[in-house]
Parts: sequence; structure tokens; C-alpha cells
Amino acid sequence: MSGSGYKEYVAGMLAGVATVVVGHPFDTVKVKLQKHNTEASGMKYKSGLHCTARILKTEGVKGLYRGATSSFVGMAFESSLAFGIYSQTKQFLQGGIQNDKPQLLAIFPSAAFAGAVISFVLCPSELVKCRMQVQGTDSIIQSSSRYNGPIDCALKTIKSEGLTGIFRGGGATLLRESIGNAVFFSTYEHVRYYMRRSLRDASSDVSHFADVGIGIFSGGLGGIACWSAILPLDVAKTIIQTAPDKNHTRNPFQILEKIYKISGIRGCYTGLGPTIVRAFPANAAAIVTWELAMKMLGIKRE
Repeated sequence: MSGSGYKEYVAGMLAGVATVVVGHPFDTVKVKLQKHNTEASGMKYKSGLHCTARILKTEGVKGLYRGATSSFVGMAFESSLAFGIYSQTKQFLQGGIQNDKPQLLAIFPSAAFAGAVISFVLCPSELVKCRMQVQGTDSIIQSSSRYNGPIDCALKTIKSEGLTGIFRGGGATLLRESIGNAVFFSTYEHVRYYMRRSLRDASSDVSHFADVGIGIFSGGLGGIACWSAILPLDVAKTIIQTAPDKNHTRNPFQILEKIYKISGIRGCYTGLGPTIVRAFPANAAAIVTWELAMKMLGIKRE
């Protein structure tokens, strides 16, 4: 690791915290929609707004942050690895060549590799987060089977399903993270490059304020592109990780095939509304935080 290498991981960790603060309420709504609206019985939500209103009415604001504890830990660690591994792998593949123009042959595999690595860390925290999120007021889960907190959830899962149980949905998580990170960073790097070039054509220098604006826009668009590409895998992952039957299939494509037969392509994109609404601000916050942290730590991105 280079002398400034650890700083990229610190900046990534801060980006992860910003993502959870901004995006977790939207994520709770998305997970509840995916759980309840793809099941044959139980509570059905008319829309993301209906789901949000139900949570606020029955559980208050804290209901929107259900499962946030594991999410903070998971996202801080995951984001630290994602941004750090991506940055250093990209530098390695570019061979130290400093080129402003995004190199897709370096960006895509670097991001996919980072996504594959973090999936092993993210899977357990995602499982705990999802199980905590779906056990709200409208859940059909019996009260005796509910969890008191993330640690209780993790321990009960390991006790009933063994150590491998905490990694349920690992295959779907790996596919989601590899593809998602590749799409996100490719979109972000290209949008950032062309926006900065357009501003430079109009002015010789890009102000700090303009830099933040570019970060918001490029990060937000990257998030929308990412989640538009991987939401079906996320739907399958949620079902795999929250299914009460430990012998439930863990093949995301079998699950999506079943959903498609019942609900069509719309079913495969359950939770699209809150996901897209969340994607822009959450990923914009992550990128702006990451870029500002990099500047404060003395790392130049040009």
C-alpha cells in the first residue's frame, strides 16, 4: 500500500456513513415492499408512500431507521473497502499513467473486483439489516421469532442455521455488488469527467462550489444507473435472506423466474420507487463526502 493508500480507505469509510444517514429510511421502505409485495399472503402496500406512512404511523421515525446499527457498521467497512480497493486497483491497471480521461478498461474491472471483495463483508450485515427491517408492525413474523436487536438477530441466525446461515444470499450479493459497482463507478467517472471538461471550457478554473455540484450530480446519476441495473438481483437477495425456511432456494435466477411468472417484469423491480428516490441523494452524499475527505487528507484526484 502506498503512503496515501490508507487515506483512501478512511475517505471511503466516511462516504459509507453519509450513505446510511441519507439513504437508510428509503432502504427500509424498499426492503418492506420487496418482502411484503412479493409474498402470496400478508400485508400489501399500495406504493412507497403508503409504506412510509404506515411505518411512521405505527413505529414513528425510528421505524425508518430499523436495522440501521448493522447498516452503519456494514456500510462504513464496506464503503471503506470499496473506495479503497477501487482506487488502488484502478491505479495499478492504469500503470501509473496520469490521464484525465476515464479509462473504462481500468474502471470496470477495478470496480467489479472491489464489489466482489466487499460482498463477503456486506452479506452478513445485509442479512441482519433486512431481517430487522421486515419485522415491523405489518410483518407476519410471530412475535416469539422476532429479534431484539442486530446482535440478537445474528446470534439466533447462527444458532438456527449454523455459521453458513449468516452468509445466506452470498451469491446474489456477490453478483449485485460486482455488477453494481462496475456500473456505478463507470457512470460516475464519465459524468464527472465530461462535466468538469465543460466547465473548464467555459472557465479556466473549477471552483470548490462547482466541484461539489459536480459530485452531487455525478454521484447521484451513478447511483440511479447502478440500482436500475441491479434491482432485480436485490429483490431476489431480500427474499433469500428473509425467507423463514432455511432450505429455501438460494438461486436468485430461480426466484426471479418465479416472480416474473406471477407479476411480470414489474415484480422483478419491486421497490423501484423508493430505490431510485434514495439512489440519487444517498450516492451523491457518498461521493461528495468521499471527494471532500480526499481533499482534506491531501489526495489529489486529477
